[in-house]
Amino acid sequence: MSLLEELVTAARQRARDLPRDEPVARSTGIPFDEALRGKDRLGVIAEFKQASPSLGAIAERDVVTQVRCYAQAGAAAVSVLTEPMRFRGELEHLERAAAAVDVPVLMKDFVVDAAQIRNAARLGARSVLLIARCLSVHELWELASACRHYELVPLVECHDENEIERALSIDDAVVGVNNRNLETLTIDRRVATRLLQVIPRQRVVVAESGYEHPEEMEEIRGLADAVLVGSALMKSDSPSTFIREVSR
Repeated sequence: MSLLEELVTAARQRARDLPRDEPVARSTGIPFDEALRGKDRLGVIAEFKQASPSLGAIAERDVVTQVRCYAQAGAAAVSVLTEPMRFRGELEHLERAAAAVDVPVLMKDFVVDAAQIRNAARLGARSVLLIARCLSVHELWELASACRHYELVPLVECHDENEIERALSIDDAVVGVNNRNLETLTIDRRVATRLLQVIPRQRVVVAESGYEHPEEMEEIRGLADAVLVGSALMKSDSPSTFIREVSR
């Protein structure tokens, strides 16, 4: 079993054990897509991530302190990893982050079941990640419909032209382009530079993975509305400076 298959199988098992409670109230504030929209500047989705399969342990941080630092520095949104096996994520991190900041919060996980979307809404998320590589066409549409029901914006992550076509068929989706090969975990930033150019300019798009320094993001300015940065911010002694340099 590949790493990706292992993570998807584990996600399906975790989904069965989630609470069945419906959200008490819908989240308020600016929607995730509107917080990012605009190619005249590059927004930052600042991520809380303590570990990853490619890096192992990254940094031990307090989630509230970290995400408040992100928001105060001008991050357009916050992303929180909730996958526990390889990313050391916790659903409690999502809940605490959503309660701590006013900017929209993205739940980043291997989302394969509508129960995960319901739970994300219950914990205060405004968006969830849907990885096209992990989902059939039917599953992607069903999960996007669940997002719509709970007033969450799907961020549909793509790795090639065919997946972009699937993402574009979901009118209310933010389109993500990931530089990381999910099978080999290698990074190639040329992927985003190439694929961003085939996406209609009016769609909100996000470049993901592999951006370690603000100057590396010059190549996607004017093409992407936002960039998702995780490891670099978690390792940085001054994530505020990093965010301000990118979103100037």
